[in-house]
Amino acid sequence: MPTYKALEIAREKGLDLVEVSPNARPPVCRIMDFGKYKYQMQKKMHEAKKKQKTVEVKTVKVRPRTDEHDMQVRIKQVRKFLEKGNKVKAVVMFRGREQAHVEIGEAQLMKIYEAVQDIAEMERKPKKEGRDMIMILAPKKK
Repeated sequence: MPTYKALEIAREKGLDLVEVSPNARPPVCRIMDFGKYKYQMQKKMHEAKKKQKTVEVKTVKVRPRTDEHDMQVRIKQVRKFLEKGNKVKAVVMFRGREQAHVEIGEAQLMKIYEAVQDIAEMERKPKKEGRDMIMILAPKKK
């Protein structure tokens, strides 16, 4: 039907004429309450957002000379983060002459991974970036 007739019908009913498919030949329109439609779409989006689970990346930092007890504390933290479903970024920070001994930092990261291997998978292997060596762990998929 012609546009002016559709607009007239929409005004009589107190509704809006909304173009649904502008690329079709002829363009397709619908008579509806557009404000109500927008509100319902907004509610659907809000519900969908509620059901989404956001994954955070938690960071745990150690040094090449971190002692055994402190490493155990860090491992407990990593385990707690992974059990909650978050990813963990394990960082070994090097200073000064420590940068010459990258293997010590890699050993620290591997010690963390071996301790949480039952619940984690390595998403990114240990890699040196600047003064830091970084490894990313993710919880195992069920």
